[in-house]
Amino acid sequence: MKPKVKRRLKITLLSVVAALVLLCAGFYIYTLNYYRADENAVAVLSGTEIEPQIEKKDGMWIFHPSAEQDTGVGFIFYPGGKVEDTAYSVLLQQLSRKGITGVLVHMPFNLAVFDIDAADPVYAQFPEIKHWVIGGHSLGGAMASSYVEKNQDRIEGLVLLGAYPVKDSDIPTLVMYGSEDQVLDKSKLSSSLSPYVIEGGNHAHFGNYGEQKGDGEATITREEQQQVAVEGITRFIMDLAE
Repeated sequence: MKPKVKRRLKITLLSVVAALVLLCAGFYIYTLNYYRADENAVAVLSGTEIEPQIEKKDGMWIFHPSAEQDTGVGFIFYPGGKVEDTAYSVLLQQLSRKGITGVLVHMPFNLAVFDIDAADPVYAQFPEIKHWVIGGHSLGGAMASSYVEKNQDRIEGLVLLGAYPVKDSDIPTLVMYGSEDQVLDKSKLSSSLSPYVIEGGNHAHFGNYGEQKGDGEATITREEQQQVAVEGITRFIMDLAE
């Protein structure tokens, strides 16, 4: 090989390596900038001595209902993109008080797209649960809908909060979003769906992580939006389990 060609190959190789390093560094910095759980969400999980039905197991937060309220239904939840998973602890705790076992999964880099099959290990841990529903917020909801495509034998329903399904599906689906949501692209919602619109709600208030860039301003409180969401999700899930 001629010295000039060899030198060119070396420069090309070094350029590719440098580009990959910069790309990896940029992605790493990107993933460090995410929405963190607020003090209310943290308080729910730090109070496990008071509420022993909340536990962390194999990287997942489990929200057990009391024995008296247990409906035998499980709800697997995928967090929104670049949102700390624990930001949804308030929502899952409230659902557990309705008798629903909640499983809040952690996503690599806080992006559900990197682990669409995160629900797979859940079922074996709860053999007593016969009815499973999956859902998620924003990107998490979209990835949950992708998971349903290949797992309709396991999943009986899909809950999308501020999200749209990746593809149309025959599985019963609840789509819920706030009237002031400026993040969700509503044009991508299928005409076959009948969304549950929370008047005055926005995109971020399904979780507890502050406000979200580009979102609309809610005219109801976060607590009010989540209360409406919990009631709607509970009715949807209980109807499926009957």
